[in-house]
Amino acid sequence: MCGIVGVLGNHEAAPILVEALKRLEYRGYDSAGIATVNGGALDRRRAVGKLVNLSDLLVHDPLPGKSGIGHTRWATHGAPTVGNAHPHRAGGVAVVHNGIIENFKDLREELAQKGITFQTETDTETVALLCEFLVCEGLAPIEAARKTVARLEGAFALAFLFEGAEDLMIATRKGSPLAIGHGDGEMFVGSDAIALAPFTDQITYLEEGDFAVLTRNSLEIRDQRGAIANREKRQIQLANARVDKDGHKHFMAKEIAEQPVAIDRALKAYMGDDGQLSLPAELDFTKIERLTMVACGTAFYACMVAKYWFEQIARMPVEVDVASEFRYREPPVSEKTLALFVSQSGETADTLAALRYMDGKAQQIVGLVNVPESSIARESDVILPLHAGPEISVASTKAFTCQLTILLLLALRAAEQRGLPLPDGMPNDLRAIPGLIHQSLAGEKQITASARGLAEARDIIFLGRGQLYPLALEGALKLKELSYIHAEGYASGELKHGPIALIDEKVPVVVMAPRDALFDKTVSNMQEVMARGGKVILITDAEGAKIAGDGTHEVIVMPQVPDSLAPILYAVPAQQIAYYTAIAKGTDVDQPRNLAKSVTVE
Repeated sequence: MCGIVGVLGNHEAAPILVEALKRLEYRGYDSAGIATVNGGALDRRRAVGKLVNLSDLLVHDPLPGKSGIGHTRWATHGAPTVGNAHPHRAGGVAVVHNGIIENFKDLREELAQKGITFQTETDTETVALLCEFLVCEGLAPIEAARKTVARLEGAFALAFLFEGAEDLMIATRKGSPLAIGHGDGEMFVGSDAIALAPFTDQITYLEEGDFAVLTRNSLEIRDQRGAIANREKRQIQLANARVDKDGHKHFMAKEIAEQPVAIDRALKAYMGDDGQLSLPAELDFTKIERLTMVACGTAFYACMVAKYWFEQIARMPVEVDVASEFRYREPPVSEKTLALFVSQSGETADTLAALRYMDGKAQQIVGLVNVPESSIARESDVILPLHAGPEISVASTKAFTCQLTILLLLALRAAEQRGLPLPDGMPNDLRAIPGLIHQSLAGEKQITASARGLAEARDIIFLGRGQLYPLALEGALKLKELSYIHAEGYASGELKHGPIALIDEKVPVVVMAPRDALFDKTVSNMQEVMARGGKVILITDAEGAKIAGDGTHEVIVMPQVPDSLAPILYAVPAQQIAYYTAIAKGTDVDQPRNLAKSVTVE
């Protein structure tokens, strides 16, 4: 969630830190700050709101120094104020932190008994105060930081900077990601490689419990037992770390438009030119009796769609769980269970914790992620990269459709291995999806007009049946995320079991209904809405529009698509409705309030 950067450099640190923080804006934040050591003196600048506020402050009140740390904060403990913004400082110690220190209250009480007072509402200040206390007790900075970290409980990534030590930085992680960048007589720290891409392509990813001591010319990493750990130095592909908008107004608009290319890239990675699936050989569904899929948010809805595919195509029992609840249920796990964890970032805290719960219980753990170097990827038995490319906007678009694409390929592989016939035309029909999405993107003018009306609503309902039910949930989530309009998704058949009480002429209802086997039933539910004055926006194909378009408020016509592929295609108008409604309302599309791209705390 929060973004951490650090530099021990040969040039002024402040511009480098701000540039790196800009590349972490996508993670979500409500304040930002940097600290540097210059001539031995430690100083900092902090500002609430967008990074431009910090940049303006640095123009009027510069912060010299070639060693520094920076942070974008997403508030957890304490309101988004300058006082609560990072870096936190106690005497000669400055700290930036991503995560939550669960035992900070106990540590506060301990420090208070020693006469130490607090200036903020944050858990992070406790880290700085404890480390400063240990320094004052006579410990050297490295040992003070080590003993401080040993006292902490929770999930965290931390970077320490010390007064009088211009060639020293401490970086450590437990639960939250952190990477080290290697330069020429320089060292860098970042929450992810995207932040460091302009400065180096040589990256070392810290592992769980690692404690790293950095100077400009050296890196020493010790594992959680205190032993020297030689972590691999990797070369990252800078082309994969681009974060420009390519002429689009927002990253989300760019990423919606990139979906045909992203899906085509995913298909080429997992399917040969002859239509044969080329998934990892370790995936053997003949040994699996049950599939458990775990994810959060949009990725959870991708799993809900995949449940239909696996059960209908591969005849495999499937359980889908929201990650934040999964391990607390303490579900019994069969030895012949395949556990599949889906996460764009590969760092989602709840999903990672659920994976660790399943470690040693499930026969095989598979990670479907967009970041092959992420924690979920490293801790999985089999990794399935999304190949979506960097996704910067908080609202997931191309990662979602790539998740759906690869999950469908997995269901097809499971059916093959279990000796079941594949749906007619599969998997070759999948090759048409990029072109169909490209075709559907041309209908954005109509969706723009629809969005202007939706922007006036206080409540909106999305309906879908079968494989389109999870898309109704996803459409409602996207709209809530971006426009702040209350929206709910329902299975169409559940309408009469309560939600229909909400229907009147002021409540728009978006119905996702391709001309499939459940179309007539969905139309029947739609008629119930119109009979009560509800304004229906019907998303369907040309045949569906011809049959059911009369009496609707608007019809958005999609290309004809085989039933199994409809969820991938119909994700696009759901995304566009949310995007253009947010534009009409004037909200922050790429960085909606209160949200973060990578949720690395529980």
